[in-house]
Amino acid sequence: MQFPSRRKKFITNSQTELYGHPLQFYGQPPLENISLTEFEALAVDRLKLLKTIENLGVSYVKLSDQYTKKLQFESKTLNFPYRPDADDRKSQAGPIELEKRRKDHISHFILRLAYCQTEDLRRWFIQQEVDLFRHRFNDLNPKQKLEFLHRNNLQYETISVEEKKTLKDKLVKSSYAASGVTVEDQEFYKVPFQDALDLVRTRKVYLKAGYVYIPHHDIVTIVLNDFRTRLSKALALTARSLPAVHSDERLQPLLNHLSHAYVGQDYSIQKNVGKISLEQIDSLSGKSFPLCMRQIHQSLRENHHLRHGGRMQYGLFLKGIGLSLEQALQFWRSEFIKGKVDADKFDKAYAYSIRHMFGKEGKRTDYTPYSCMKVILSNAPSQGDHHGCPFRHSDPELLKQKLQFYKVSPSGISQILELVKGMHYQLACQKYFELTHNLEDASFSLNHPNQYFIESQKVLGGGKDIKREMDAPQRSQENSATRGSSAAPEEAANASQDLAEGTEELDSFFQDA
Repeated sequence: MQFPSRRKKFITNSQTELYGHPLQFYGQPPLENISLTEFEALAVDRLKLLKTIENLGVSYVKLSDQYTKKLQFESKTLNFPYRPDADDRKSQAGPIELEKRRKDHISHFILRLAYCQTEDLRRWFIQQEVDLFRHRFNDLNPKQKLEFLHRNNLQYETISVEEKKTLKDKLVKSSYAASGVTVEDQEFYKVPFQDALDLVRTRKVYLKAGYVYIPHHDIVTIVLNDFRTRLSKALALTARSLPAVHSDERLQPLLNHLSHAYVGQDYSIQKNVGKISLEQIDSLSGKSFPLCMRQIHQSLRENHHLRHGGRMQYGLFLKGIGLSLEQALQFWRSEFIKGKVDADKFDKAYAYSIRHMFGKEGKRTDYTPYSCMKVILSNAPSQGDHHGCPFRHSDPELLKQKLQFYKVSPSGISQILELVKGMHYQLACQKYFELTHNLEDASFSLNHPNQYFIESQKVLGGGKDIKREMDAPQRSQENSATRGSSAAPEEAANASQDLAEGTEELDSFFQDA
């Protein structure tokens, strides 16, 4: 894939062939040239879609009406294919639909590059892509499903009318989707049982002589297993090629940033600086801080010290909720001198790093508070550390004790631990929010600790004086994704490179003296 500065959009014959069906296995990588600006924009939009799928998969029954409607709405909003062509008389999709399919195709491969880097990233990516594929496949009409099978050489053997009559009673008893009437009107596929273990395990199919007989309605299970296997192998192969990809200095910072991407509100630009008083912090930590910040605050009050990971995570969070530079210096100094650090040592070893965090030293960069993804995936805590995500990095038994200490109900703790078990860490934090604020359902998708604080203040009714303005400009990678095509691609690469270098520079300033 090459990246010239501009790309004139038009639909070629090869694209018409490649995108002739509304669904694909992503077996053929894109070969066209795109700009770095479009590269990032496509990736961010698909990441938003996959994040939505993750949230919907826990909030609703998958493939229920609510789930389907919300996913279709999000796909339409982000300009992805959201339903097959309703008019079967069309022999080919129009230019608008082909462009959507092109976006779907290219964005999938971009995120492959970003999410093949670790086992956790691969597992998350596969799960969301499988759920998206299931939704789209079930939305196809019977004719389109058969066409998809043929296009991808999934030549499952259909049984003859005579065999169907012979096995009619057994097929009806074993397949909930079949009845005495419908069994004659639908196709049944004869598939080796090892290709349909999920259906065999749940006893949804008739098994005979090493083969299972699957009604057309359930063929999605076989297709999904095939898709999952292909995608898993493709990610492993992509991971092997990463050294070559990372040798391109334009791509490496973009891909690393995408794998930890946060695509929501930017909390670095403050309109209410100084609205938080130091006397409020203890009270707010118990009412409106997410669990990650609450535990760091408690540790700071108990030990009068934090290692650099905790200082970075907590310091940027406090900055994001409105703590001014002067207040931050006073806050950290007053706490550290209660421990083993005297005022002179604090001024020499720590004050510069705090001013640097507020953009008053070094590159004078306005550093952004950490998003949930960055907290979860970056700089895992070691012994003696108190930063990180409690839902990701705490032992389940210790997490349970912590939740009990904070008076979360036993049933609530069970719900949280179940989400943690499924590796839905942000959803576990959102459930913690609902339980501690007595809400049936939060009206937002949690992606950022500072978002947690703002939403908490809204619920508690005390956010008018201290909450950040929600219309603050967004300065994350979403900003570069929405820039016009006239922006030079080098700017996107340089911005991501500056972000990576700036974070590393800030890390170095927080090291203990």
